[in-house]
Amino acid sequence: MAILERCDDGAITHLRLNAPDTLNALSDGMLDALHDTCDALEAEAGQPGAPRVVILSGAGRAFCAGHHLREMQAKRQAPDGGAAAIRALFDRCGALMTRLQRLPQPVIAQVHGIATAAGCQLVATCDLAVAADTTRFGVNGVNIGLFCSTPMVALSRNLPRKQAFEMLTTGTFIDAERALTLGLVNRVVPEDALGEATQELAETIAAKLGAAVRIGKRAFYEQLDMSIDDAYRHTGDVMLENMMDKNTEEGINAFLEKRSPDWTQ
Repeated sequence: MAILERCDDGAITHLRLNAPDTLNALSDGMLDALHDTCDALEAEAGQPGAPRVVILSGAGRAFCAGHHLREMQAKRQAPDGGAAAIRALFDRCGALMTRLQRLPQPVIAQVHGIATAAGCQLVATCDLAVAADTTRFGVNGVNIGLFCSTPMVALSRNLPRKQAFEMLTTGTFIDAERALTLGLVNRVVPEDALGEATQELAETIAAKLGAAVRIGKRAFYEQLDMSIDDAYRHTGDVMLENMMDKNTEEGINAFLEKRSPDWTQ
């Protein structure tokens, strides 16, 4: 049984965290599988028939409960007290989060049950998120004496500052509607409609010109850390790159001629 299941459905790739006994914890094996899959998705981008959108979900009762605490405790048995191994773990997890945002394909988190600690970080990292109305979100490490400092990076870039800090310091859960209000997720739907709603969002994006979405996703994250002047200069260059694509020319002509575009990718 694969710890990470991949199913390609036309232009949409479904990835499912498949370790339900640990609530899909980000174990060493799970991190390895996610990194390997990112390698494959990057290599496939732009090829004929390649996935244009990725949906990330979890098997069993939860989306993801964060790091694998038993593995973390075992690492502390190393002669140095585990510092090197634990630092390597956090580095690999951080690298995964940045890789997801650098993937050419938009990644949609399909969230149910709970998303806690690094699992909540994973939701915040994904480009989009759809949640079941019964989902709870938390960065609860402070409850066991481990402040969720690495999850804080993604969380504080999604939520208003004071709301993120409250979650981090109290260790309390928020429900799906609160997560929607704060901007952690895009949509909240009944649990039995979660798969359908996420698929619908993915299909809407997958129907767009793949090159335009890939260019746009890259530019979206690049410009966030720029000054306003630099951002406009950079995105002007990006718009030029996009405009020169022959498929963009076809898209504009199709709009003017009131027909569907005949894109080659």
